Amino acid sequence: MLLLARKLMFVYACLFVTYSVEAQTTITPKLDWVAQVGSKSFPNASKLFLVDATSDSTKTITQQIQKSIDACAAAGGGIVGFKPGVYVTGSIFIKSNVHLMIDKSVMILGSTDFKDYPEIDTRIAGIEMKWPAALINLIDVKNAAVTGTGVINARGKFCWDKYWKMRKDYDKIGLRWIVDYDAKRVRTLLVQNASNITIKELTFKNAGFWTVQLLYSNHITVDGVVIKNNEDGSGPSTDGIDIDSSTYALIENCNIDCNDDNFCLKAGRDWDGLRVNRPTEYIVIRKCIAQRGAGLVTLGSETSGGIRHVLATDLYAKHTDNGLRIKSAYTRGGTIEDIYFQNSTLDSVNNAFQFNLNWYPAYSYSELPKEYVYDSIPAHWKSMLQRVLPVEKGIPHAKNIYINNVVATNCNNALVGTGYEKSLLENFVFTNCTITAKQIGVLEFTKDWKFNNTSIGVSIKKQEQAAGGIEQKERLK
Repeated sequence: MLLLARKLMFVYACLFVTYSVEAQTTITPKLDWVAQVGSKSFPNASKLFLVDATSDSTKTITQQIQKSIDACAAAGGGIVGFKPGVYVTGSIFIKSNVHLMIDKSVMILGSTDFKDYPEIDTRIAGIEMKWPAALINLIDVKNAAVTGTGVINARGKFCWDKYWKMRKDYDKIGLRWIVDYDAKRVRTLLVQNASNITIKELTFKNAGFWTVQLLYSNHITVDGVVIKNNEDGSGPSTDGIDIDSSTYALIENCNIDCNDDNFCLKAGRDWDGLRVNRPTEYIVIRKCIAQRGAGLVTLGSETSGGIRHVLATDLYAKHTDNGLRIKSAYTRGGTIEDIYFQNSTLDSVNNAFQFNLNWYPAYSYSELPKEYVYDSIPAHWKSMLQRVLPVEKGIPHAKNIYINNVVATNCNNALVGTGYEKSLLENFVFTNCTITAKQIGVLEFTKDWKFNNTSIGVSIKKQEQAAGGIEQKERLK
């Protein structure tokens, strides 16, 4: 069994502890599916429909925008655009063959009234339920686009304030696990049950909840998008781009500053996610930047349908909490596998690599307090409380993870990997990587980890810290 290193070298003059291993031969599958990702069509631009409204930051014009979208769709498709200015809207719904263009002279402001976001059937954080429609929705459509160099400011602080008020109350009574679902915050852009969709060049600001969610969809391109979710404060759960039980998605040239996971792949939660059983697979994330956020690339925590066939390459993270992150829970199920994270730079992140199959128990595991009567609780509470049986079906797995040509500097921890007795973190292969951190970290319940031409340097102040600062725990069946 190969532990964290074959050769331990103490270089006190440079104040580093370096782990390194000799090169080994590894065989990895061909990524012949990469050319198939992304949208394969784009709406016709021969017709232009201007929204009949004038610039006004105080008047909500949802109906006027929707009228132009509907007219464009009825005419067979084309472009819906705006005259220069600022416009306020609630939920709008893009139709097939429609291209909504928001150019550099246009700013869209999200309404701050929950009444402007009608509830729809959707999935949120791995559970199918009623939830407010997003600001911009592409649902049950084909061949559609939202592009432009303008700004969409969701003004989500009204959602953040609602959440924190509820969270304070829910935490006191043992309901941390459900508050995110009860708060019903507004996403900025939702692609659901759709195909051949393009989202390009827009700047999104201050999402009320997730910024861009790609749900139950295929052949999607998100290109050149900028997300700035921290301008009005620190918004909770303001993920950047969430790829959720979707396939053949291409995410490229994006720059995300948010307050949760930057680029995140999801596939359902617990009993409800296992019931739906739809994977996220054939995903390319390339040439992107993560700034503030919880994870440059995060897989999970909703893993029930499985996450596989992922290429994340040519990425850069600066001051992000984690580089590559895997998170799941004992009731989640699903397998994370065939993941390629390569040719990337991590600068001043907290954990270069964090893998945890028992993530955040207070949120991940649901238990109804004794004072509640089961028959009187909402349907989505019952979905969350439904036990996964047999229990083995809820065990998540993570295996065949290939990390190549990654440089990580100024990290707090190099590796934090935690599986458990029934589910080892299996066949994680590091090749041509260099990691420098304050601590190496902890590895628990791992199997067949390989380090090929890889070094891990740990900054220390005193010689005796070398032994005490290195913790390796590896348990085998």
